[in-house]
Amino acid sequence: REKTGVATTLALVGFSYVLPYILASPFAGALVDRWDRKLVMMLSDIASGISTLAVLLLFLSGRLEVWHLYITSAFSGAFQAFQFPAFSAAVTLMLDKEQYARANGMLSLARSASGIFAPVAAGILLPIIGIGGIMSFDVLSFVVAVGALAVIHVPSPPDSTPAKERPSLLEDSVFGFRYIKERPSLLGLQSIFFIINFVASISFALLAPMILSRTGNDSIVLGSVQSAFGIGGVVGGLLMSAWGGPKKKVYGLLLGLVSSSLLGNVLMGLGR
Repeated sequence: REKTGVATTLALVGFSYVLPYILASPFAGALVDRWDRKLVMMLSDIASGISTLAVLLLFLSGRLEVWHLYITSAFSGAFQAFQFPAFSAAVTLMLDKEQYARANGMLSLARSASGIFAPVAAGILLPIIGIGGIMSFDVLSFVVAVGALAVIHVPSPPDSTPAKERPSLLEDSVFGFRYIKERPSLLGLQSIFFIINFVASISFALLAPMILSRTGNDSIVLGSVQSAFGIGGVVGGLLMSAWGGPKKKVYGLLLGLVSSSLLGNVLMGLGR
């Protein structure tokens, strides 16, 4: 942003991350079923850390260009496609089914808590230590994440399928699409998520440039706005951890989506 000041560039960086993520996801799920979940998560974090380290070294050497961000974002996105299915599968192996909703609430709480303090801290530290210092902290966070995974026990699922009967990688990759297609309710839910994420990605791509343009590039104000998202996530995470959600999970899901759209995106669009 400091180098270009163009919202289009931010959107293209995000697109460079999302496109490889989408393309790799069907195969990632099938491969995660064949590989050790813990190892997959560690390798995904290492790959993302390498991407950030590469950007940091290019920045410190004065050679960083926008196209470097496209490449490193694509590299990181491809590997992160393995992170989510490996993480989700690991959680299901470590918990009873009755605890899934509460566990997801606690995980959301943890992610949102970091989202409260990190943007404000970045806004405060940016004028002091610069982008290089911020990225150094980012690299360090990946080191901590990999170290934490190294000491955590992640059980492996029992392999009850004989090797001769195991479907091929392509068959496993297509299975997910076929499974969703054969279940209209699940297909409808996926379609809702697609539309919401598509529209939301446009607004989020414009959010940071809009705030910076109206505040004279004040990074602290931007960090404060981003922290507000984290505060909402913490409240929601606490609620889900204590409540566990409604018996019909789809009602809670739809209520959250409608509330987020009406009280979040609509109000943001009407703001001045």
